[in-house]
Amino acid sequence: MNLPDLPLVAILRGLDPKDAATVGHVLFDAGWRLLEVPLNRPGALAAIRILVDMAPLDAIVGGGTMLSVADVDAVAQAGGRLFVAPNCNPAAIAHARAAGMLCAPGVATPTEAFAALDAGAHALKLFPAESIGPAGLKALTSVLPAGTPLWPVGGVTPEQIPAWKAAGATGAGIGGQLFAPGVAPDALAARAAAFALAWRT
Repeated sequence: MNLPDLPLVAILRGLDPKDAATVGHVLFDAGWRLLEVPLNRPGALAAIRILVDMAPLDAIVGGGTMLSVADVDAVAQAGGRLFVAPNCNPAAIAHARAAGMLCAPGVATPTEAFAALDAGAHALKLFPAESIGPAGLKALTSVLPAGTPLWPVGGVTPEQIPAWKAAGATGAGIGGQLFAPGVAPDALAARAAAFALAWRT
């Protein structure tokens, strides 16, 4: 599956459906094309539906904290095409892959990484990135298949992106450093632009 030119995932935890269109417009206008709404907050599926309906053709919208096959089915029914999880559940990964989703499960060890790839993962979410660190990511690249997309998630800031890229990161997931419920649209736009600039430079 082709990844967007800006390989940053906006993690929209706690997105209220009534704010979804505004948040979506800000992020899409800033060039973001990977949006996930974690399922462990109320209204997630409704927010996913709204984002899917307004997304540009090259955008991929879906769910986060997808822990089960049932979660995959629920997001698919909402139109989502992105599977993100904090863990490595081979059954859920394989089900999402079969449903045509871009699959980015969470891993923290080589054992989890290879299990995720064997199940059909397209990219690996390195979580929690704060504890793995760029050194841990670099070590993983020495044993994983060349070209495996690696996305650190957890506490990533624009200032840290050069170090992550130097270690081999091919993207990143951005949560609270980008979005929190109630964030003003202009603040969200500024944050989105700062992350995009950091990645592209």
